[in-house]
Amino acid sequence: MTTVFVLNGPNLGRLGRREPEVYGAQTYDDLVVLCQKTGQRLGLDVEVRQTDSEAELIGWLHEAADGQVPVVLNPAAFTHYSYAVRDAVSQRTAPLIEVHISNPAAREEFRHTSVVSGVASGTIAGFGLTSYVLALHALADAESESESEPA
Repeated sequence: MTTVFVLNGPNLGRLGRREPEVYGAQTYDDLVVLCQKTGQRLGLDVEVRQTDSEAELIGWLHEAADGQVPVVLNPAAFTHYSYAVRDAVSQRTAPLIEVHISNPAAREEFRHTSVVSGVASGTIAGFGLTSYVLALHALADAESESESEPA
């Protein structure tokens, strides 16, 4: 079974309490359950993590790169300015999908730029927690495609 990391940046541990009009009423615990259940249905072993620390997030990205672990990444506020997170993402050795609960392009001007998206495999945004489900499906599809390719 393929392991997938679902990595979440700052303030995502406050889902359900932080700006529910933007991020919805579902909690971080709801997100964890959703990702793990989706992973089970897709044959993925999903490990969900959240940190408010840029250094810890970078360490997890290095761990994923070293282990060739696919990643679903919501860099949160780091999306817009963390070149350190971008550099860690650029070292990826497996697919990495950037996700956002809201649509950053439809929000404040400073949220319109992602320094991460240029080195990610793809980006999914604006579908609430379903963004994570879509990303897990994309990773499962990528995994099945790589398994079916001739050696």
